[in-house]
Amino acid sequence: MPYIKTGDQRHHESVNLFYEDYGQGQPVVFIHGWPLDHQMWEYQLTDLPGRGLRCIAYDRRGFGKSSKPYDGYNYDTFADDLKAVLEQLDLQNVTLVGFSMGAGEVARYMSRHGGARVAKVVLAGGVTPYLLKTDDNPDGVDRSTFDDMVDKIRTDRADFLQTFGKQFYGVGMLSKPVSQAMLDGDFMRAYLASPKATIDCVRAFSETDFRSDVQTINVPALIIHGDADKTVPIESSGEQTANLMMNASYKIYEGAPHGLFYTEREQFNRDLLDFILEPSSVSNRPSTVTY
Repeated sequence: MPYIKTGDQRHHESVNLFYEDYGQGQPVVFIHGWPLDHQMWEYQLTDLPGRGLRCIAYDRRGFGKSSKPYDGYNYDTFADDLKAVLEQLDLQNVTLVGFSMGAGEVARYMSRHGGARVAKVVLAGGVTPYLLKTDDNPDGVDRSTFDDMVDKIRTDRADFLQTFGKQFYGVGMLSKPVSQAMLDGDFMRAYLASPKATIDCVRAFSETDFRSDVQTINVPALIIHGDADKTVPIESSGEQTANLMMNASYKIYEGAPHGLFYTEREQFNRDLLDFILEPSSVSNRPSTVTY
């Protein structure tokens, strides 16, 4: 099985990151959201490698088939893990695609490691620039929301994950954008994650301030967000990120939930392909588009 070897700085233990690598051409690294693993990118990994892209997706430590150390679930460590992926696969001129929590990894990598090896970035449904409501971040989300998530995970993680999955895709009494089988599959993937990692990552993605990180991104950038996202509200995230990254292209998917990589997959894949393959000089044009 293919693994990237990285480390646990606190305990000096080896950490293995599972990854899959498909196709030839312009390299793209996909960074998954919480609480899933790299398999959330199934509909990108089966489509885009046939369109001139080399697509790599890996499991964050604590999730999927990667090592599950007890601690170390913070964004400096995640950024260092991403650095290990890029270096050990010797990738150059990479496009980083970070979804939800993964957008934070992209932002922290760009500031912490100077954007080495990266040509473009995509932040989709991202937790950037700062989710937590504070005195200087009034558009953020109340801390009680994240405290409640942690309490429910500690009380009955299985029940929380099943309920969360429905919100993730915008499932309701009259809205059925995904099948029960899809929800069951996501539950299985999420439940295999480390319980400790699942909790610690809630604190990491909600409490980490990426405002200075996103302002260090000096390569062409694409922001994608659904305006019906109840998991990472667009007002607290996509809109704020776009305000801080004035040279980024910003695409708003009207009526789309958090899990737009699946519910809007045809448009999403088309936007990714167009952005990745177009010349960098063209990609740097700021624009806002609502579908």
